Amino acid sequence: MKPSYQFFAFVTVILFCSCTSGSFDIVIKGGQVMDPDSGLDDVRNIGIQGGKIVIVTQDKITGKRIINADGLVVSPGFIDLHDHGQNEEAFRFKALDGVTSAFELEVGTGDVAKWYIERDESQFIHYGVSIGHIPVRMIVTGDEGDFLPSGPAKTVVASESQIAEMTRRFEEGLNQGAVAVGFGIAYTPAATVEEFEEMLRVASQYNASAHIHVRGGLDGLREAITGAANTGTALHVVHANSSGAEQTAEFLAIIEEARAAGQDVTTEAYPYSASQTYIESALFDDWKTWEPERYQIFQWVNTGERLSRQSFAQYRAMGGIVIVHQRTEAMTRTAIESPLTMIASDGHIENGRGHPRGSGSYARVLGRYVRDEGILDLMDALRRMTIEPARRLEARVPAMQTKGRIYAGADADLTIFDPETVIDRATYTNGAVPSEGFRYVLVNGVPIVDGGRFVEDVRPGRPIRVDEH
Repeated sequence: MKPSYQFFAFVTVILFCSCTSGSFDIVIKGGQVMDPDSGLDDVRNIGIQGGKIVIVTQDKITGKRIINADGLVVSPGFIDLHDHGQNEEAFRFKALDGVTSAFELEVGTGDVAKWYIERDESQFIHYGVSIGHIPVRMIVTGDEGDFLPSGPAKTVVASESQIAEMTRRFEEGLNQGAVAVGFGIAYTPAATVEEFEEMLRVASQYNASAHIHVRGGLDGLREAITGAANTGTALHVVHANSSGAEQTAEFLAIIEEARAAGQDVTTEAYPYSASQTYIESALFDDWKTWEPERYQIFQWVNTGERLSRQSFAQYRAMGGIVIVHQRTEAMTRTAIESPLTMIASDGHIENGRGHPRGSGSYARVLGRYVRDEGILDLMDALRRMTIEPARRLEARVPAMQTKGRIYAGADADLTIFDPETVIDRATYTNGAVPSEGFRYVLVNGVPIVDGGRFVEDVRPGRPIRVDEH
C-alpha cells in the first residue's frame, strides 16, 4: 500500500469508528455510483462525514440527512482545468453544470498571492490558478491590455533582462502556490522559442505542468512538444478542437505520437463549434486585409450581433469579447470522440453574458454526445471530467490526490445527475443559462446544488494551491 493511501485508510478508520455509534452527516442512498478511477459501476450507498467520503457500501447506513439517488448517477465532482470565469457569478453556473473544482490555467495571473487574496478564501466551488506567461509578459513589457495583450506584449521581442525578470516572476508565483504555469503563445507572437523554453525550464524545476494555447496550428503544436521535451516539462495542450480546427485529427495524432514516445503530453476539448476571445488580440492583427464576408463569423457578446467591417473596427478599438463561428460540428466531434481529450470548458461568464461553454459544457457532453448521439460511453466521458484532470495536476498539487475519485478517504466532492434529462440550455445569444439534470452537487460534503436548485448561502469551496516554499 502506498504511503498516501495508508494515511487515508487510517483517517477512514477513525472517521468510520466515529460514525458507527451515531450517523453520518449525509448518506447518498441507492445511486448508480460510477468511479472511473476504480471502475466501480454499481448501486451503492455513500456515507459522508466531515467533508470526506467515509464509506462506499451495499449495506444500509443512516445519516442526519438522506439523499435518495435512486435512478441517478453518482460521479466524482467534475474538474475544469480551463475556466476563465473565476468569480461567484461564473462559479454558480459551474456548480449547476456539475463542476466542483475550476482552474484558470491557460492565461493564469501575474500575481498569485494577490489572486488568491481577492477570492476571500471561500467560494461556491474549489478554485486555483497558474502563474501565466501572458500576464507576466504584459507586466514586464508595460502592456496595458485588458486580460490579453493589446500592445508591446504582442509585438516586442524581450531582452535578456526582461526574460530574467519573467523568470523571477515565474519562480515567485510558483513559490506562492500556483498549481501550474500557463502560456498563450498565440497571443504573444513576438515571444521567441528561447523565451518560451526558458519559462518551461522554470516549470520543470517546480514539477509544474505547462498549459499552453499553441500558435500556428500543427507547427505550433510541434514547437510546444519539442520545447517540453527539451526542458523535461509536462505539457497540457488546451482546446485541441480550437487549435486544430480543420486539422484536428492530425493535431491529435501528433499528440498521440509524442505520448507513444514516452512524453508526458495531455490535451482537452470543449463541446462547441464556436470559439470566444478578445477582439483586440493578436489573433486578428491582420483584420484589415480580410474579405468582407469574413467579418460575419464574429458575434459581439454584449449585443449578440454579427459584425461587419465597420462594426469590427469600432469594437476592436473599444476592446471586448467576441464569439467566433469558424469551425464545423464534425471538427468538434473529432475532438470529443478522441480518448485523448479531457473535457474543459474554456468558459467565461460575466455580467450575464458569455459563451455557452461557460454554462453548459459538461451537460452538453453527457446529454448530447453520450445519451442522444452515443458517440461516447458514459464511464469514458466521466473519466475525462474527473480522474484525468485530477491526475494532470496531482504530481505538483497534493490536494488533487483525493479529488476526482470515489473511495473511503476521498474528498466528498460529488455530482449526482439524471442521465435521462441532463442537457445544456445556454445558447450563443444567451450564454448565461444553467444546465438541467444536475440534481445534487456536493463540495466538501456540503450541497451547493440541492434538488436541482442552487444554494446561495453556503461557501464550501476552498483555494487549491501548493504550500508556499
